Amino acid sequence: MTDSLFTPLSLRDTTIPNRIMMSPMCQYSAPEGFATDWHHVHLSSRAVGGAGVVMSEATAVSPTGRITPQDLGIWSDDHANALRDTVGFIRERGSVPGIQLAHAGRKASTRPPWDGGGPIAPDAGGWETLAPSANPYPHEDGDVPTQAMDHSDIDRVIEQFRLAAERARDIGFQVAEVHAAHGYLLHEFLSPVTNDRDDAYGGTFENRARLVREVTEAVRSVWPEEAPVFVRISASDWLPDRDSWTVEDSARLAPLLADAGADLIDVSSAGIHPDQQLPSTGPGYQVPYAERVGDATEIRVGAVGGITTPQQADQLIRNDRADLAIVGREHLRNPYFALEAAHELGVDIEWPKQYDRGRFR
Repeated sequence: MTDSLFTPLSLRDTTIPNRIMMSPMCQYSAPEGFATDWHHVHLSSRAVGGAGVVMSEATAVSPTGRITPQDLGIWSDDHANALRDTVGFIRERGSVPGIQLAHAGRKASTRPPWDGGGPIAPDAGGWETLAPSANPYPHEDGDVPTQAMDHSDIDRVIEQFRLAAERARDIGFQVAEVHAAHGYLLHEFLSPVTNDRDDAYGGTFENRARLVREVTEAVRSVWPEEAPVFVRISASDWLPDRDSWTVEDSARLAPLLADAGADLIDVSSAGIHPDQQLPSTGPGYQVPYAERVGDATEIRVGAVGGITTPQQADQLIRNDRADLAIVGREHLRNPYFALEAAHELGVDIEWPKQYDRGRFR
């Protein structure tokens, strides 16, 4: 029987009710890293709308791991407890709550997009950033001092991811996603564009992949045996004129992540450098990268990028191009994307009883 958008997906002993995941999307609205009513409404409404997985935005494992001072965080029990009620509500609605654990690396200490997104210097409320090498991100309007991580820094970051996963587990999250994409810290270690180390974490492909494997292993070590771990990667740096991370590197990484305990690879791309040359960003433009990564491993893959219609998402699953349709901006436009998709595809799913009178007729 061919799987479709509304075929449940079983990963370990966790069943996702359909193949729609709300992509993690930063809200830049968490004072001192704490979730607010905004986060509760933002995440909970997508569960009411029927998404199979509701994934939190990039949630910093440490204060210096935030992209902006307003990023969501989970570096203390108090930060975790601010998300507890939201996680419980998502589960009550039958969706699977997920959390993306993140460290921004050299792309930290910036302003929110609506304030220009530029760097914040340490003397203006920012902080020194951490990276594999002491090369700041090349912002148009300056940069932030960047420290090359030594082995004690690396050990500390691995432990921060592990502790963050424990906190997320204890408040009921069912999926932990390791953020290793979009030019943030773990991607910076993977890519030769940002990693010029000559130790065990640099140089060869295996060494550059070491940190993301160790972080994945640390998260898996504390995550419930019955619950899945995802890893988001950038399939390509899109820097064809220099030594950079490529789709073939991602295909080579996939089985290593499976061995480290990952159950699904969430395949995105780009973000490492402003000189990136992205191809056309039309409908489903990153799906071929998910297919290539999926061909290289037996674990599941998710596709993201330009997925905007129910028919497109359904065909993605039916044609075995990916196992999960990860929908971002369309979920911002329409929190009830999954309910609408079921109607358009002729699938009878349970609506919230409070909204049943609003069913499409």
